[in-house]
Amino acid sequence: MINYARHYIDNHDLKSVEEVLKSDFLSQGPATFKFEKLLNKFFESRYTTVVSSGTAALHLIGKALGWKKGDEIITSPLTFAATANSICYSGAYPLFIDIDPNTYNIDLDQVENKLKKKNKFKKKIKGIIAIDYAGNPCDWKNLRFLGNKYNVKLVNDNCHALGAKYFGDKGYAVRYADVVSQSFQSLKNITTGEGGAIITNDKKIHNKVKILRSHGVVSKSRKGFHWKNNQIDLGYNYRLTDFQSALGISQLKKINIFMRRRTEIASIYDTCFSENKNLSIPKTNLRNEHAYHLYPLLIDFNKLKIKKDKMLNFFLKKGIRLQVNYTPLYHYDFYKKNFNYKKKLFPNAENFFQQEVSIPIFPGLSKNDQLKFIKLFNNYLFN
Repeated sequence: MINYARHYIDNHDLKSVEEVLKSDFLSQGPATFKFEKLLNKFFESRYTTVVSSGTAALHLIGKALGWKKGDEIITSPLTFAATANSICYSGAYPLFIDIDPNTYNIDLDQVENKLKKKNKFKKKIKGIIAIDYAGNPCDWKNLRFLGNKYNVKLVNDNCHALGAKYFGDKGYAVRYADVVSQSFQSLKNITTGEGGAIITNDKKIHNKVKILRSHGVVSKSRKGFHWKNNQIDLGYNYRLTDFQSALGISQLKKINIFMRRRTEIASIYDTCFSENKNLSIPKTNLRNEHAYHLYPLLIDFNKLKIKKDKMLNFFLKKGIRLQVNYTPLYHYDFYKKNFNYKKKLFPNAENFFQQEVSIPIFPGLSKNDQLKFIKLFNNYLFN
């Protein structure tokens, strides 16, 4: 089966995990501390807290920023459910803004229109979660300008974009946002199986999430006497294990290789599909280096008179699993019932959803398998 995405594990990864499994620390040990230190080095950040998932990271970010009932948090509906769910966990209201049809990221003009209304009607818009969709960085300079102008916190949901660059800077995420979430789920650009991280230069945010990650308990003894600990907040068990951290360390060492391979695969797709008027390839600009966590190809199914589901099933039978990333969140019953969003408010996200298909892109995809897919794809759509 050729999947739209796949993890890459080699013998160095296996050895790193095995070493920890044979050590004295399976959790809360030196590998976790080292992984956090290496992530700080990669992002040129001051503080990193690794956690059990990207969802846990987003949840703790909302807690650390003090989101509560009555607050509104701006985000895009074109994301995995965890992004908006993390807003709901705190009791706040997810305020969806349509996407830019060129970048597939949140539309900054519409964001500012909402923020202007906040000032006019004294609404409680407390934050923006901007997603670097598929690995393509948002316009973070202008997001930072809006955050400063309207006094709202910026969260970079960077779970697709580890390895991307903005103005040549791979550590851009923490430079512009107040706090950054990462995911190391199995299909992400590096993996720990499941896992995530909270990255920030703000010491108060760091201290808060570090306490919340482990039950809200703080140590009062340097000797590890647990009976002397104290619980100061209602926290969670969101810790990452040391063997997961060891895998993360080994994976992070290969990030440049992973990014180079993803870019090579994307370049072949660009060459094959860019001249076809019925297809739209991912667009980038000079300031961005795309991480290509996904390769979202837009297909004009109406003009081609092809049913999307029928096409996806055809490829599945041929051993190629394509995907759609994502169903806009306002389609889901939970968000329809609780927030009453209408599709007509999001014409760009709707058009994207109708046309988008995520095609295979991952470091282990061979050139032969990629060309096999392209040939089959062209034959199906255009013959």
